Amino acid sequence: MVFLAKAVGRRKEAVAQVQIKQGTGLFIINNKPAQEYLQNNFYSLLSVKAPFDVLSTSKQTDGLSTESTEVSLTSVEECNNMLQCLNFDTIVNVKGGGLMGQTEAIRLGISRAICLISTNTNEPLPISNALDIRKQLKDKGYLTQDSRVKERRKYGLKKARKASQYHKR
Repeated sequence: MVFLAKAVGRRKEAVAQVQIKQGTGLFIINNKPAQEYLQNNFYSLLSVKAPFDVLSTSKQTDGLSTESTEVSLTSVEECNNMLQCLNFDTIVNVKGGGLMGQTEAIRLGISRAICLISTNTNEPLPISNALDIRKQLKDKGYLTQDSRVKERRKYGLKKARKASQYHKR
């Protein structure tokens, strides 16, 4: 089992380790199918599979240079079909945080792995113009790490900033 790329994505307390290998289009998160792990949440599924959209659009524009084609993702089935066309198996191990934090960590990890694949020149992949793929991912905000985390609780307060109510008498 040879991995094409390995990358890590983080968001809040969630850490996702992403491994992409040549395969049949499987998307596995913590040894479960992605749809089952993300509890059939449509937004989460689209968000996680969105970085692969950049690959599919760059693949289509390589073939048709005169027309600008845009792929719109409207259903989960289209996402799965797109992954099967790319022939990548994505294996993700994620821990910590909640479902949305894990989703955003996975998306960042996948985006970083795609950048590694596109810059790796010794692999025989149908990906061309690596700088263009990185620029498209960066423009859509998939490579930007959101560093906001929960603020720590301070002594003498009930939460990070919540104090008990002041009373004069």
